[in-house]
Amino acid sequence: MLGLVLSFIEPLLGIGALGAVGFALIVLGVVLFFVPGGARGRDPVVLRSPVEGRWVPVNSPADKVPSHGTHELGQTYAIDLVHVPSGEWTPMRRWPLAARPDTFPSFGRDVLAPADGVVVRASGRQRDHWSRNSWPGVLYLLVEGMVFRQVLSLLTLSAGRFVVGNSVVLDLGDGVYAVLAHLRRGSLRVRRGDRVLAGDVIAEVGNSGNTSEPHLHFHLMDRPRPLAAAGIPFAFPYTSAGTARTGVPSARRPFTSARDHVPGPPQPASAKQGSL
Repeated sequence: MLGLVLSFIEPLLGIGALGAVGFALIVLGVVLFFVPGGARGRDPVVLRSPVEGRWVPVNSPADKVPSHGTHELGQTYAIDLVHVPSGEWTPMRRWPLAARPDTFPSFGRDVLAPADGVVVRASGRQRDHWSRNSWPGVLYLLVEGMVFRQVLSLLTLSAGRFVVGNSVVLDLGDGVYAVLAHLRRGSLRVRRGDRVLAGDVIAEVGNSGNTSEPHLHFHLMDRPRPLAAAGIPFAFPYTSAGTARTGVPSARRPFTSARDHVPGPPQPASAKQGSL
């Protein structure tokens, strides 16, 4: 932000050095998006699943880290969860070019508190837009998300608010904060200061923010403000291919989770499938 300010005022003041300093700060800011923070090698925090039913993991930290290609906003170990009641999930469609969010199975599904905690931030007024999971839609998504939504978040000093869409941030204690994003407008059942228990319904899956289709974005971070937060690995119990596991689902393999699943110890980090 400081780099942008210096770059803009340099022509007004006629001081060439300001432009050079501003450019250097902008480059540094971009580089920091891809630099991990926090303690490396930290054990995963074991939670309950934030969803129940049959889901497909997308952009899983069990497949790559950082899972979304950036450490920005504390999402080093973030995961996207798409509800698929049966069959396989198709990431891209030829037709229609865009569809209403309520035509997708994920839309309106319950979002659960992954652990006992306190709500430190809750926002739910952004609209649920139509899907962008066709080739033209994806191109629009990239431009909108990487340019317009980022700039709008910057101008409003909201640390990615218009990228994550409607969201809830929970303080789980011990310096761990959970982010549940892309929530349905008007579905939040909690507000700042509320205490929740693991398994409580706190909102519904929506299609707000920078999304291709309705899904839940989930990650842990080490402080409540995502602009300066570092990601924290997590694990939760689930069942995949008939086997009960505790870890992170991966490889877009469908998994199921029930609200009464009791968290167990995470699998060793060396186990690739279903672990960090």
